[in-house]
Amino acid sequence: MVSPFLSPGLVSKEHDLASLHLRRDQSLPVVLSTEVTSAEHVGYAEGVVTNTRFGSFPHTTMIGVPWGSQIRASKVDTGSRGRKEAINAKKRKAEVLEQSQTNSQNGESVVAVEAASSGFVHLLPPTPENWTISLPHRTQVVYTPDYAYILHRIRARPGSRLIEAGSGSGSFTHAAARAVFNGYPTASDSGSEQQGTAAGDVESLGKVFSYEFHAERHKKVKAEMVEHGLDGVVHTMHRDVYADGLLVYKDESEEKTSPEANAIFLDLPAPWEALPHLTRDRRDGTPSALDPNSAVHICTFSPCIEQVQKTVSALRQHDWLDIEMVEVQHKRIEVRREYTGLAYEGMRGVNPYAVDVEEALAKLREVERRARDFHAGSLADRKPANGGQQHGGGKLPFDGGKLVHRTEPEIKTHTSYLVFAVLPRAWSEEDEAAAQAKWSKHVTVASNVPKSQRQLKKEAKLRAKNQRQAQNGVDNGNEAKEAIEEVMEEAAGSTKE
Repeated sequence: MVSPFLSPGLVSKEHDLASLHLRRDQSLPVVLSTEVTSAEHVGYAEGVVTNTRFGSFPHTTMIGVPWGSQIRASKVDTGSRGRKEAINAKKRKAEVLEQSQTNSQNGESVVAVEAASSGFVHLLPPTPENWTISLPHRTQVVYTPDYAYILHRIRARPGSRLIEAGSGSGSFTHAAARAVFNGYPTASDSGSEQQGTAAGDVESLGKVFSYEFHAERHKKVKAEMVEHGLDGVVHTMHRDVYADGLLVYKDESEEKTSPEANAIFLDLPAPWEALPHLTRDRRDGTPSALDPNSAVHICTFSPCIEQVQKTVSALRQHDWLDIEMVEVQHKRIEVRREYTGLAYEGMRGVNPYAVDVEEALAKLREVERRARDFHAGSLADRKPANGGQQHGGGKLPFDGGKLVHRTEPEIKTHTSYLVFAVLPRAWSEEDEAAAQAKWSKHVTVASNVPKSQRQLKKEAKLRAKNQRQAQNGVDNGNEAKEAIEEVMEEAAGSTKE
């Protein structure tokens, strides 16, 4: 199945997941269909209808149109739906739904729709951005400003193999799947991947390994991946990563294999508990979950500074380098034209106040004149106080007003501390010999280079320090031995007395 999140095509089709853009930061996910599949759509003469605050939109008007099109609201006969509900009031919803599906299969025609006088939405293909603002919240969501920066910092790119510990609501999962996607696996590749093996072309394909401790959330995320066509890119697992690690297997009887990840995102309450499983050399003999041939970048997502402190300490203990903490605070800056003046009176989105003293005085004289004419009974039509410069047609001039900008009053993102670190690849003597053989043809590789005076002084200080520590240890040992002998002699003398 081709995912609409990755390859939506040029036009919308039936059974596609679409996003109805209502306004900024508000969209509605809808599965386009001409067949009634739920009781809420039963009874409409126009077929399946989605109702919003901006009008009613039959799905027949949204199928087969280019993505990004503006869809006008339609006049929907809600009265017929009410009459059918009254007739079938004693029937159960399941019987009504079954009867509606039977009617649609028998080819009963759908009433032609008529455009309403106002109201519209934009039909957009599903993306991780609009899915984030419309998904069902099961946990706190990682919003677009956060996951965009995270994916950039952990070097997620097509072909990367990414570990996500803490699936949650699936917001970061969708974004990570798009970032690492570079092709769909074949049927044989999918089978080998489900068995935990990573061989052949499967290694070159991007993959997201998503772990979730909560069973119900895991089931919902896994179902979403199948519905959205991302199950070939995302491998979801129900796992306690603190105790069971991050290797790939279905149950304890199967062989544990490594995901060979080069990018890691930990959205956990205690990420330091999972760090012992993210080392290159495992003491228990199990394979490492990290890619042995490249550096690994990690990010932890923690709301409290105490969590950050423990995480940084654990990262240092497990040889992670370049540790850095970042806090993302995202605000939009709205740039628009502000129209102020009596010339724009009666228009929407303006400030109908006098722009200066002269305009205010002219308006005051106009009001006084109209009051005198009214009491005298000779109210006549005259030009307005602004000299007849009022803009006609109710349209604001594109080059008028004053250009202003304002920032949002509140931060819309989930504020958390992001901790980044890098674990370099292991470098052995064989790697050094291979590098010398490869690059010695192009550059002069000198292994026994004379040391500088600074290096020699540093080594001499280090040797002197070690010698002092050794001498202090011997002296302390001798002093302790003499003290013990004195105590023993005193004890023996007191016993004889």
